[in-house]
Amino acid sequence: MSIIAITDHDSLIGIEPALLAAERFPALKVIPGLEINTDIPNAEVHILGYFINYRDYELNQSLKRQRDSREFRGQKIIGKLGELGIDIAWHQVLELASGGAVGRPHIARAMLEQGYVTSMQEAFNMYIGRQGPAYVERARLSPQEATELMVKAGGLPVLAHPADLDNIEKFLIDLKEVGLVGLEAYYSRYDQKTIQRLVDLANKHGLITSGGSDFHGFGDDKETPMGAVDVPFDCAERLIALAEQRAQ
Repeated sequence: MSIIAITDHDSLIGIEPALLAAERFPALKVIPGLEINTDIPNAEVHILGYFINYRDYELNQSLKRQRDSREFRGQKIIGKLGELGIDIAWHQVLELASGGAVGRPHIARAMLEQGYVTSMQEAFNMYIGRQGPAYVERARLSPQEATELMVKAGGLPVLAHPADLDNIEKFLIDLKEVGLVGLEAYYSRYDQKTIQRLVDLANKHGLITSGGSDFHGFGDDKETPMGAVDVPFDCAERLIALAEQRAQ
């Protein structure tokens, strides 16, 4: 790979180590980024932010509130799992999070390691997904709030893997008004027809297309490896050019 973006969920702690590590590889460009989980009625929306100022005070304070909410939610999920006979230790979940934001994937991983499920997807499908018996809501920003927050921190907001959103075109128009610049079209779970639909939609509304592996590092055999999604190079070039233009 010649370009990689670090876009952890609700966390910026991976950026500085990645930038330092990349100093040993002059040919590799690291884009500092972020992915914020947001909510709309009956669905979850992820907003990506590229070229984020990861030292921005307001952004870091907002993310801390998000992470605190994640921990409170995680403990409640573990409590519900315990009532179902699934005994997961909170310290195990924290270890899997490695100091980052705690999320349901860490709980799913713990369930897999303890032998309660045969895959992380099974943990979501049967227990901790939106319709599962151990699901717990948490406090979230709205997509508009997350987009505005990223813009204030100098970032370029992009709507992540949006193919299944209802009324996606209206959604794009509303988010573009508060700073959205891109649409993720190249995604591991999308076929060529879906990709083309999203590319056409991005072109129609003057948005940059982006893509990525959505790699989370859990070692699950169903996870797409880093660099495995075929993203046209001009997607990154357009993002880089816009970031440079706004930095002038």
